[in-house]
Amino acid sequence: MQTLILHSLWGFQGGLQEAIRQSRHSGFEGVEANLDHPALAGADPGTVMAEFTAAELSLIVELVTGNGYVPDLAITAAEHLDQLAGQLERTRRLEPLLITVITGSDSWSWAEQQWFWDRALELAAAAQAPVTFETHRSRSLATPWRIQDWISRYPDLRLTADLSHWCVACERLMTPDLAPIQAMAERVDHIHARVGHAQGPQVGHPFAPEHAEPLAAHRACWQLFLDRARERGMEHITLTPEFGPDGYLPTLPFTNQPVADLLQINTAMAAWLRQELVAAAPAP
Repeated sequence: MQTLILHSLWGFQGGLQEAIRQSRHSGFEGVEANLDHPALAGADPGTVMAEFTAAELSLIVELVTGNGYVPDLAITAAEHLDQLAGQLERTRRLEPLLITVITGSDSWSWAEQQWFWDRALELAAAAQAPVTFETHRSRSLATPWRIQDWISRYPDLRLTADLSHWCVACERLMTPDLAPIQAMAERVDHIHARVGHAQGPQVGHPFAPEHAEPLAAHRACWQLFLDRARERGMEHITLTPEFGPDGYLPTLPFTNQPVADLLQINTAMAAWLRQELVAAAPAP
């Protein structure tokens, strides 16, 4: 099984060529970007595809419904569905390796959830690239304690595992012994490798000694997901170090200066993942 580590463009404001140069320079095998990121938005899809092919980089496209990363509560399930359909159609010409989706709302009733997901997974099945759905707080998959319900009802549901959201939502670290982590392991095709903790979705620096316990907990879960992917014969699995801004990265009081550099953190995390998870994988 091939393990691809991608460069997140969250917090990066440059254009397409600069993103590709930075990704190659930092040793990533691809790029993950929101469909509306400046590097993709407005660019000719054929040009985007040609640039990634020439650079020998993969592309993962992120879609977000609900008018933002925290969904507008006034947006109905039907409107989320329309937004998802439109974004999937816009993504078609980019021919990404994978599409990862943040969608739904934790405010909906179970009846609303079922109405939406019955139809959203039909859209996903018709997409020209594999589609995974992220375990993101404020969304339908906001809590680990309901994941078995989703898995039982939707056998085709594939996941982007971002356990940092569940850590802060549940005020506890996620560990492989927990039933939800075991239950979801067979469904994880993509991993957002960000380290959260019981009081927040992102530690100040994953390799600071005071964060050794959260790092170890996340690593153990990621290892489980990779092991299960290998066992089911996946051709490849993707990981994106996704430490980001927007209140995720702690800042110093009064100056609002970030406590660390995001590109350095994500690049260091990529190197650590290659050493701890990729290089340590058993030979086929």
